[in-house]
Amino acid sequence: MGFWSNLKERRQVKKTQKKHIKEHKNTLTFSNDIKKLSKKYKNADNDFFEELENVLVKTDMGMKMVLEVSNRVQKKVKPKHTFNDVKEILVEELYDAYNDSGKYNTKLNWVDGRLNIFVMVGVNGVGKTTSIAKIANYFSTLNKKVLIAAADTFRAGAVEQLEEWCTKRLNGVDLIKGNSSDPASVVFDGVKKGLENNYDLLLIDTAGRLQNKEHLMKELEKMTKIVKKSVVDGPHERLLVIDAQTGQNGVNQAKAFSEATNVSGIVLTKMDGTSKGGIAIAIKDILNIPVKLIGFGEKVEDIKEFDLDDYIWELTSDFMEEDLDKNE
Repeated sequence: MGFWSNLKERRQVKKTQKKHIKEHKNTLTFSNDIKKLSKKYKNADNDFFEELENVLVKTDMGMKMVLEVSNRVQKKVKPKHTFNDVKEILVEELYDAYNDSGKYNTKLNWVDGRLNIFVMVGVNGVGKTTSIAKIANYFSTLNKKVLIAAADTFRAGAVEQLEEWCTKRLNGVDLIKGNSSDPASVVFDGVKKGLENNYDLLLIDTAGRLQNKEHLMKELEKMTKIVKKSVVDGPHERLLVIDAQTGQNGVNQAKAFSEATNVSGIVLTKMDGTSKGGIAIAIKDILNIPVKLIGFGEKVEDIKEFDLDDYIWELTSDFMEEDLDKNE
């Protein structure tokens, strides 16, 4: 049974998420562009596929993946087929392009009963501090004990921003900061406090100074060594925060950071204000790094763990919901 058929069966389960989809469907223009093609073309001919590729390019999934998805669809679709035939195949091929036959793991490396350590990286302005606060709140609402280590000691205001989050907007989330400008000492103190006080999660903020990749690499390596002295299998995640609105620039950032450290997952922010939802597919295709969390609004609750089914649903929500409604 294909993704489209599974999606129809799961519709009742997804009704709680439908409101969220409707709130953001106008910002993801992919569905609307596909619907325009359906009105323009009665058959899936060469002109149709040329315009389909242009639509896919606009999502910023990358030209290599655009051509791959288009070729996959063309192999299954006959020229006489209508748009209704094409869209089911298109959605399933988008899913398969990301999924690698079901072997791709997008889940956070979380284990109950240990100090889980997540190192957060990313350039300034992508929403890293806000993402840290959202992740902290997410686990705090699950009754997990959360500690944030303010190890971005170079950016003016970074520590103050985290202090404001912890004191005014987050409930039960603690912050540790240093008296010096040495981020490694903050990490050391954070790990020590996390272990001694039985925290479930330590979130480590870092400086995102990509202009000096060698220095960044050494700094992150030093932090990793400090963590491993006390927690041998840590850090458990190295999460790179990327602004979805930056499109291919975000892919370039992911590539640069992956050269500086072993990035284990992506936090994709500002998904509520972009038509470039294909960036998740591009990052996975080019760098084989999974998106693990998605931020989609300004509220502290506006973050969720990445779910491939939900992602494809939202990316294609307009024409998928249209078809599903006809069958209800």
